[in-house]
Amino acid sequence: MSTLVIVGAQWGDEAKGKLVDWLGGEADYVVRYSGGNNAGHTVIVGDKTFKFHLLPAGILHPSCISILGAGMVICPKGLLEELDKTRQLQADLGTLKIHPASHVVFPYHRTQDRLEEDQRGENKIGTTSRGIGPAYTDKVSRNGIRMAEFIDPDRLRARLGEVVGQKNAYFAQLGSESADAEAIFAEYAPLADRIRPFVMDTDWELQEAVRSGKKVLFEGAQGTFLDLDYGTYPFVTSSHPIAAGAALGTGIGPRDLHSILGVCKAYSTRVGSGPFPTELAGELGDQIREQGQEYGTTTGRGRRCGWLDLVALRHSARLNSMTGLVITRLDVVAGLGPLKVATGYQLRGQAIQHVPSDGQELAAVEPVLQELEGWTEDLRGVRRWEDLPSAVKRYVEFIEEFCDCPAAVLSVGPDRAETILRRPDLIWI
Repeated sequence: MSTLVIVGAQWGDEAKGKLVDWLGGEADYVVRYSGGNNAGHTVIVGDKTFKFHLLPAGILHPSCISILGAGMVICPKGLLEELDKTRQLQADLGTLKIHPASHVVFPYHRTQDRLEEDQRGENKIGTTSRGIGPAYTDKVSRNGIRMAEFIDPDRLRARLGEVVGQKNAYFAQLGSESADAEAIFAEYAPLADRIRPFVMDTDWELQEAVRSGKKVLFEGAQGTFLDLDYGTYPFVTSSHPIAAGAALGTGIGPRDLHSILGVCKAYSTRVGSGPFPTELAGELGDQIREQGQEYGTTTGRGRRCGWLDLVALRHSARLNSMTGLVITRLDVVAGLGPLKVATGYQLRGQAIQHVPSDGQELAAVEPVLQELEGWTEDLRGVRRWEDLPSAVKRYVEFIEEFCDCPAAVLSVGPDRAETILRRPDLIWI
């Protein structure tokens, strides 16, 4: 029983990267199973700050094998830039492998992303404009170009000729300039030469690793409420960041997902448009944003901030079959005064205890807030549960009881070392 899924329990940006890095030293494999470079993880190790968009955070551990799974869409230029920057900060990295069934993001995907977002006008989704949605659209419509084709020059040239012709017909309708298949090939063929050594079948290797009891860590991107099916549609991503996506995007069967940790903040944040019941408009929301430096790793956009939504978190725990919680940013809310958490909703005058499936319904709810004692102490030097202030313990225990899910790990600062392991039995079973 040696597999562990790390999933975002909220709207993303929960500091999953720190946790994956923290656990990566023990893992034999770290596998990214969904998304593209629309996601961002920041990992701080001593005086070095690493920003990952495609690379699994396990890449910082030389003994670890990092895999980009079949469920991903990968920008070759972004991947190589990220790899080069990471090597500049740390020369000795782990092994990287890329599944040949993963899909490739090209410049025409970014053009399409921008054009379609502009067409939405006031109903913008708030995409990162990285071309992720259009790349997944091509995958579903069976027009995508996979890594196996990308690293074969003859197949790449032929496929670009087919796909770019279709894209140009669409771009003409939107009044955009045409893409040039040969120019894209000339730019991307050298990138394919650099990426080719990393591309290999990984299904069998991972399946054997699980069967032999090796420690495999599955790294999710974004968060539960951005899932294509179970998120706040249409303000969602184009893949499946929920725990079930770890099976879809890696070739591992669902019965081989043994432990699932959901990462949540001690408060809530969201990037872009969409319903957010506990959002704080005004000074307090701004204070949380500044204290937590809540700005996107990928876009730099300021995140919307609000109280912790326990109704949503409990729903996330059930949807992901979480075996434990990881509560991050406990240090950020120090000094805010009393803290509030949502323990229910009011929808058109009726009390409800669940998250509505329809986004318009969720946007209409009013949160029922319960006040809890806050704290003023600096938590960043604390390393044991026993040494935490009593108010912090009560806050954590309230979350555990409401969500019926134990807190396995607590984060009290951004650095790798600023972590409290409360339930080691919930990490590697």
